[in-house]
Amino acid sequence: MLHITELWKGVALASMLMLGTASAQTVLKSSDTHPDGYPTVEGVKYFGELVKERTGGRYSVEVYHSAQLGEEKDTIEQVRSGVIELNRVSMAPFNGTVKETIVPALPYIFRSEDHMHKVMDGPIGDQIKAAFEPVGLVALAFYDAGARSFYNSKRPIKKVEDMKGLKFRVIQSDIFVDMTTALGANATPMPYGEVYSSIETTVIDGAENNFPSYDTAKHYEVAKYYSMDEHTILPEVFVMNKAAFDKLTPEDQAIFRQAAKDSVAKQRELWTAKTAESRATAEKVGAEINEVDKQDFIDAMKPVYDKHIPDEVLKKLVDDVRAVQ
Repeated sequence: MLHITELWKGVALASMLMLGTASAQTVLKSSDTHPDGYPTVEGVKYFGELVKERTGGRYSVEVYHSAQLGEEKDTIEQVRSGVIELNRVSMAPFNGTVKETIVPALPYIFRSEDHMHKVMDGPIGDQIKAAFEPVGLVALAFYDAGARSFYNSKRPIKKVEDMKGLKFRVIQSDIFVDMTTALGANATPMPYGEVYSSIETTVIDGAENNFPSYDTAKHYEVAKYYSMDEHTILPEVFVMNKAAFDKLTPEDQAIFRQAAKDSVAKQRELWTAKTAESRATAEKVGAEINEVDKQDFIDAMKPVYDKHIPDEVLKKLVDDVRAVQ
């Protein structure tokens, strides 16, 4: 009888261990400054769904949206140090640490969103991804962030001269500061979450961003003039802490990379729909949207290129981007 009792105990213990192994799950934290439902947030969620499905539930992703873990500058340091594993962030804040990211951040480097897709989906995109690894990150995917344009509370901008004297919030990037200065305006780098109140209290006159950000942050309430100079078509980057990625088996690494690639198509689809929806919302509430003479803006960018593309490696990368048809 003792034998049988011990046998059943052994069976029960083995069953518990098997159950524990089957239900074990590693939860990865991911940050995004944008609100729930925003295309980048939903893109990372979709990535998480694919990873969970393809690893049989061994990994899942918890997305902290709405800057719950901090603004982009803070979360970049968190993911590099391993406090969080994943992060969706603009490429501009990486300009100081990953020099290759300077090129896609240049004003008017891309002729259109289609041109940007062809560049970032090809060998040039792979080259830029590889440049993240020496700083402790694995670039998994590039997401759409549309075209960025200036908007303000003072007046429509139709030509470069209309920029003179206006104060604009820009991304915390020297390129964006120098671009704004070259156009005759004053640049104020600040976190995205401070823009609304800063325009409202006249600390700044406006900012620059895409239609979905202009809409979801309700910047149209304090800056009704949106001028479509479309100075940058800057992709966003979805990164993972390299140490965490290196701990994955080769099979799981392949799953993560493929899931990220598959999430790009989903994110782009959501982005296109959200851009149209956000522009319609802005127009409905009274925002004044106008076209501009882009050639004037393009011509003003020569000093920005001269300053930020100082070496032959980056100059070649610029030429390679421009050569993509």
